[in-house]
Amino acid sequence: MEINRDSYLQQLIERKDNGMIKVITGIRRCGKSYLLFTIFKRYLLENGVDADHIIEIALDGIESEELRDPKVCFHYIREAMKDTGSYYLLLDEIQFMPRFEEVLNSLLRMSHVDVYVTGSNSRFLSSDIVTEFRGRGDEVRIYPLSFAEFYSACDGDYDDAWNDYMFYGGLPQIMSFHSERQKAEYLKNIFSNVYLKDVIERNKIQSADEIGILVDVLASAIGAPTNPSKLANTFASERRMTYANKTISKHIDYLADAFLISRACRYDIKGRKYIGANLKYYFTDLGLRNARLNFRQLEPTHMMENIVYNELLIRGYNVDVGIVEVFGKDRDGRRVHKQLEVDFVVNQGSLRYYIQVAYDMTSEEKQKQEFNSLRSIPDSFKKIVIVNGTTKPWRNEEGFVIMGMKYFLLNADSLEF
Repeated sequence: MEINRDSYLQQLIERKDNGMIKVITGIRRCGKSYLLFTIFKRYLLENGVDADHIIEIALDGIESEELRDPKVCFHYIREAMKDTGSYYLLLDEIQFMPRFEEVLNSLLRMSHVDVYVTGSNSRFLSSDIVTEFRGRGDEVRIYPLSFAEFYSACDGDYDDAWNDYMFYGGLPQIMSFHSERQKAEYLKNIFSNVYLKDVIERNKIQSADEIGILVDVLASAIGAPTNPSKLANTFASERRMTYANKTISKHIDYLADAFLISRACRYDIKGRKYIGANLKYYFTDLGLRNARLNFRQLEPTHMMENIVYNELLIRGYNVDVGIVEVFGKDRDGRRVHKQLEVDFVVNQGSLRYYIQVAYDMTSEEKQKQEFNSLRSIPDSFKKIVIVNGTTKPWRNEEGFVIMGMKYFLLNADSLEF
């Protein structure tokens, strides 16, 4: 089964022959190698590139063991280029080669080779990897399958696909399993033995138990504002363990660098400034999060919020959590200060959207809760409420757009309505 990943292919096509190293990053098992060696290679062949002008090296295979030596590999690449025509070098699992940065920088000085690399451990996937190439690295970030990609490969109807996606996430390998047991065991295994192991080994973490518990706490609190100090207090009071807030902060950074989690900063909409404390954390793949919690704590509103957040990142938006400061009165008539939350403040160039995510909008109280935050925003950018289900988009009397998850996820331009 092949799943189209056209948006990523287009990003590679746009960067083709731009004189920079294309660095394909993303969480492990999200499809980077398949994108490069199958989808992109096929594009090159179909567009006139001769097969002998495509150099493929997968450094994790035993057949490439000798090529892990940087000098041997560089010599092999030079020998493979028989003429002055354009060559395309596809290097997979580059972290298996020591001093790979020097090899890539040497290749940059060769004008007739276009270089694409992937890697899949947390050493390679750290967020500052592009700086290793002296400002000449061009990053293409790959995510697990979006719901639209996932749905395109499903045999069932929307409801079946949605339930499966919300429980087991979008890692491509999930599509090959037919039983729920296989999916759950796969996700549990790779979380502990691949993702978490990578983070622990790369960062030489002495206490694996600490970061394991931290992952569990973050998984339990997706969509909830928190900070290292608050987490340290939670560990002290509820688990009777000392876990310094500075250590927690470093460990969260490690998890984010490995693309296991993402942070959403809090943004004061009226004050037009960022608020440093109490970030929100979301998991790059919801299936991994659910597996870590043994498929407990499946609270639909927070799971929907995580899926919407990831979808917005996939579409290339910058996403923050919004805060609107308002004044009201308490029961005694005294003036009080309140902070209302907007789930997401979404920016892309001059575009901006304010988005609320709600599982259920049937009650008047729930409508008031979701709409009050939007009513308090003092500008005219589009305000959207995404609800569970298949509701087609419509505007209420206040101009707010209400749309179902199905429309939002399956229409790439859904925010344009």
